[in-house]
Amino acid sequence: MKRRVEGTQLRSCALIGLISDTHGLIRPEALKALRGSDLIIHCGDVGDPVVLDVLETLAPVRAIRGNNDRGPWANRLPPQDLVEVGGHAILVLHDLAELDRDTDAAGLTALAFGHSHKPVIEKRGGVLFINPGSAGPRRFRLPVTVATLALGSGRRCEAKIVRLTISK
Repeated sequence: MKRRVEGTQLRSCALIGLISDTHGLIRPEALKALRGSDLIIHCGDVGDPVVLDVLETLAPVRAIRGNNDRGPWANRLPPQDLVEVGGHAILVLHDLAELDRDTDAAGLTALAFGHSHKPVIEKRGGVLFINPGSAGPRRFRLPVTVATLALGSGRRCEAKIVRLTISK
């Protein structure tokens, strides 16, 4: 079931922290990279509700359910979310293969997703597609990353992948 949820009331210029695929692990390096965010969006595979509790100490959090999120706590998370911030619409889903709409026609500024653990920033039509990568356990040789999305006035936005330097 898809649902539209009104976004957190933020100014038109806002910094959004994007994180995904934590799989129950919250790294101090990820918290440091997301500090200063006006809103944090978790793109699924949270792994443990404690992850969301810890992120909430930094900023309000919006999260969706990933394919590995199970149990009563996870059932409360939507499979997709439409986050509206200062005139910007951000569609959040876990697996890009589940995209069921024309993003340009939907008037989206950005689409945030996870699942692959591969960080990506790509413009498709007028929409910025962002996968923050994985901030959880390292998978294969992929980097451990989060992302930021700076929203400006009008439809201006800029995303950045933040590679985390981890001790392990």
